[in-house]
Amino acid sequence: MISMKKPRFLFWLIVVLALSALVVDFPKVPVKFNVGKYKVDTLLAHPRLNLEKIGLPISSDLEPKLGLDLQGGTHLVLEADTTNIKNEDRKIALESLKTVVERRVNLYGVSEALVQTSIVGDSHRILVELPGVSDVSSAIKLIGQTAKLDFRELPATASASLASQTATLDQYVSTDLGGQDLQKASPVFSTQTGKPEVQLQFTQEGGKKFEEITKRNVGKPLAIFLDDEIVSAPTVQSVITGGSAVINGQFTAEQSKQLSVQLNAGALPTSIKVIEQRNIGPTLGQESINASLIAGGVGLIVVAAFMIFMYGRYGLIADFALIIYSLLVFAVFKLIPVTLTLAGIAGFILSIGMAVDANILIFERMKEEIRWGKTKEKAIEAGFLRAWSSIRDSNISSLITAAILYYFGSGIVRGFAVTLAIGILFSMFSSITVSRTFLRYFLKNE
Repeated sequence: MISMKKPRFLFWLIVVLALSALVVDFPKVPVKFNVGKYKVDTLLAHPRLNLEKIGLPISSDLEPKLGLDLQGGTHLVLEADTTNIKNEDRKIALESLKTVVERRVNLYGVSEALVQTSIVGDSHRILVELPGVSDVSSAIKLIGQTAKLDFRELPATASASLASQTATLDQYVSTDLGGQDLQKASPVFSTQTGKPEVQLQFTQEGGKKFEEITKRNVGKPLAIFLDDEIVSAPTVQSVITGGSAVINGQFTAEQSKQLSVQLNAGALPTSIKVIEQRNIGPTLGQESINASLIAGGVGLIVVAAFMIFMYGRYGLIADFALIIYSLLVFAVFKLIPVTLTLAGIAGFILSIGMAVDANILIFERMKEEIRWGKTKEKAIEAGFLRAWSSIRDSNISSLITAAILYYFGSGIVRGFAVTLAIGILFSMFSSITVSRTFLRYFLKNE
């Protein structure tokens, strides 16, 4: 006989997980009804999650993240200036340009962005797709600005009166401290004024340079220049050790974040210009979402009906497991969060088919065990045990394929690989743990 303690515990654990996933999947539920002359029309919603405080990078609004093809965004075509680059070096320069642009986009936090190179005749181009970014001018500024950082001082011969006054830009001379000595830039808020700033952390060598510069400029202004424009010129009060500094210009929070991104990403290896820009509206994306929901719903209904027709009540249990699987996977997509594209949705639907396939293998093995004279309880255990090796091997091979697609792919290909891999992992949990637990529990309570 099979012990009921473990199946009962697993059963209620699965129920709790399913209910939790339901809350994540549907954080807002409209409630409308009439009670006599009173009319109720409200929206039930749970409090916003704020898990970032405990170190979990989880979305707090629980809204699904959609790719460019579903939510719209910005499409840019950039052309690199290769006039002064040798023909044999232009392809390398273009790849370097792509790397810097991609790094800037990723640091800015644009999910599922697509950055590709394209060579059309003598034109070397970068194609950029930014989901959810509707402000084209901000996108262009983010990607195209050089962000050359350098520190400048007044000459040693400058008089004390000049040092105490506001010096003109042409009176500053460059030091050997610049963006090449920067280790990290971070957007912060001043502890004194509460205004946005950019915290700079230099490399070990850069820290030594900064200490020497501040040592010889005590009581004098030290100017911080970005792209040959002065940002701020604070007066050095004392020698600064530790290799850190602050840029405290008149920034908004968004500007300090953008400046940090540009400094961290480094300078562009060559200048670029925008030759095409357009906004992609979300209308077509909404139509795609609706079509995907209809296709997914019809597919689930057909699969559920097939399972019940072929395997009776066992098929019905598998359908319940499939519903729980879908709730859990979609909840994970929202919590990570995974950016959904049409390709990503295709990966999710494909993993549903794999979950059903695993249940079919198990049920067919159970049928064989029953035909060989075993009881239902033993047939369930033997069916899962004998089918496990086939399920494991097929899923591992699929996970390897997803890993290869993610490693060598980009953009929507990676999105497909991520959703497929997550779906495969949860399909194994659904077929082996959820289905078996339900079968054990209901069989014992017949």
